[in-house]
Amino acid sequence: MGIRPKELSKLGYTNNVARSLAINIVNKHCKHDNKQQIETTLADLLQYPEKYKNNEIWHKLAEHFAPTVTDKHFTVYELYNEPLAYKTYGNKYIESLAKQQMQLAMRLPVTVAGALMPDAHAGYGLPIGGVLATENAVLPYAVGLDIGCRMSLTVFDAHVNFLQRYSHQIKVALKEYTHFGMDGGLRFVQEHEILEREEFGLTPLLKMLHGKAGRQLGTSGGGNHFVEFGEIELIDGNVLGLPSGSYTALLSHSGSRGMGAAIAKHYCDIAREVCKLPREAQHFAWLDLNTEAGQEYWMSMNLAGDFAQACHERIAINLSKALELRVIANISNHHNFAWREEITPGRYAIVHRKGATPAGKGQPGLIPGSMATPGYLVCGKGVAESLNSASHGSGRAMSRQKAKEQFTQSALKKMLTQAGVTLIGGSVEEVPLAYKDIDRIMSAQEALVDVHGKFMPRIVRMNKE
Repeated sequence: MGIRPKELSKLGYTNNVARSLAINIVNKHCKHDNKQQIETTLADLLQYPEKYKNNEIWHKLAEHFAPTVTDKHFTVYELYNEPLAYKTYGNKYIESLAKQQMQLAMRLPVTVAGALMPDAHAGYGLPIGGVLATENAVLPYAVGLDIGCRMSLTVFDAHVNFLQRYSHQIKVALKEYTHFGMDGGLRFVQEHEILEREEFGLTPLLKMLHGKAGRQLGTSGGGNHFVEFGEIELIDGNVLGLPSGSYTALLSHSGSRGMGAAIAKHYCDIAREVCKLPREAQHFAWLDLNTEAGQEYWMSMNLAGDFAQACHERIAINLSKALELRVIANISNHHNFAWREEITPGRYAIVHRKGATPAGKGQPGLIPGSMATPGYLVCGKGVAESLNSASHGSGRAMSRQKAKEQFTQSALKKMLTQAGVTLIGGSVEEVPLAYKDIDRIMSAQEALVDVHGKFMPRIVRMNKE
């Protein structure tokens, strides 16, 4: 037994939302009730909605007429007048806006330490290349939108002449076994234990993101994300434990895809609701790790980081299988993440690295240049002043928009030809001259890392913007 909009209007249901809700409920749950019963219930609900708040059938309609008011608890914070002191590396290579953002971060009442890396440039909230240690608080915007964005290096048991001899097969494999950008995905199903993780069932957001994670597993994002084959020259006694010499290798750079972005946006909004800061510092809103929201974000961030790692693992598996290459070493590291770390003896803090590489003593890491300049395999020296960090790349020298205005596709092609690099996809936004000089950046952080290998890109796959 249904009910028509006209009949609802007579009962006093004057707005479209209420009528739509009522019609849906009646059609779904009241098929065996007579019209008089339905109209009596609807009239009673309109007059006394509170009565129906806990009713399994009518609760949504009752909530529409008498919304539950929830008290929103928030705290207003002031910034310190003076920023805490922090160490800057490669000061002359860093734009003033990035320094201003870092100084603002150092005025937060939860901040305990910080450092700025030589590749730093302006970002949202914390600058890219900023490292921030806080007291029991996590800042979603200081982790970044691409949670767990990371580097991965896979070294193969193949001489570097493999790159020339099988360049056609490599290009075909990169086109068929990698995918970039928001739309579409790989043409074959990806399997990984990450999709079985119980965390996907623990919050409504993660439940909703599980399907997307499955579809995007093994794919890469846009912008400066890449998958590239090249040659790596390793030194004696390198962190990979391989004999010195030249090897064919795969270097990939991407993060946690749509899953990480959705988690970041969701918890950034919550942080801004509960943590009120002066307007210029809104992007620094944090979540206390003793709160439910703080714990939820921490769990979701770690899952997103593991998902990013799983994507890189699938990329390496797919390409090595396609090209029949044997893997002899792999290392990887996050550079958009937060960790609980001991920053001075006995003192622990939440260390955010937004575009910075972990560089604890003896810790391997990867610092890429651009599509036509070297990347470096490094080993951390564990410098406390840098919060055990190093740069995450060479850093942008100009914005994407400026690069688009200054360079043409043919100029990019000419540069790459001169460097002996083949590009699949990509755009002028990522032109090598849009980046700082990687060797200057490396010399500015000699105190932070030792170089154990030099990687030269040869065949690069990126998103077509």
